[in-house]
Amino acid sequence: MGRVVWHTMMSLDGFIAGPNDDMEWVFSTDGGGGGTAEEVVASIGALLVGRRTQDVEDRVQHGFYGGAFRGPFFVLRHDPPSEPPVVKGVIGEFLDVEIEEAVGIARDAAGGGSVVVLGATVARQCLEAGLLDEIIIHIAPVLLGDGVRLLAREDSLPVKLDPVSSRAEGETTVLRYLIS
Repeated sequence: MGRVVWHTMMSLDGFIAGPNDDMEWVFSTDGGGGGTAEEVVASIGALLVGRRTQDVEDRVQHGFYGGAFRGPFFVLRHDPPSEPPVVKGVIGEFLDVEIEEAVGIARDAAGGGSVVVLGATVARQCLEAGLLDEIIIHIAPVLLGDGVRLLAREDSLPVKLDPVSSRAEGETTVLRYLIS
């Protein structure tokens, strides 16, 4: 069974999206082709995406991983529209279920590959349910000052992470952690 991995880019001040879910800063950051993103894409069996991430994709239309991932994807969303999500010609599926069931559906579709989580709320839910295996963060050399925090949790205990690696790739620093 594949792993559940949260893969994201974050500003140095802790935001994964700017105000109004702005992501232009991500697309203008040089990831350096250091291999981590390519490795993640190669491992993906399915994506589990949050509503806001899907809304951003609908707006910018770059495709997941710039169109490099064209496999099964699931958008966790309450009150989903009747038409399925479509990204670069790939038809996904809306899920209106609890996080455990959503991860199970994505795992089944992943065929032994990783389930990669995109979106802060879905990642937080996976973390809190004990479903997340690894976190990979590309830290961009930018300060946003406001936006969507990497992790926003109220009244919660610290989560122990086991460092795997830290390396520079282009303008970013890539941090990898396993969940203890």
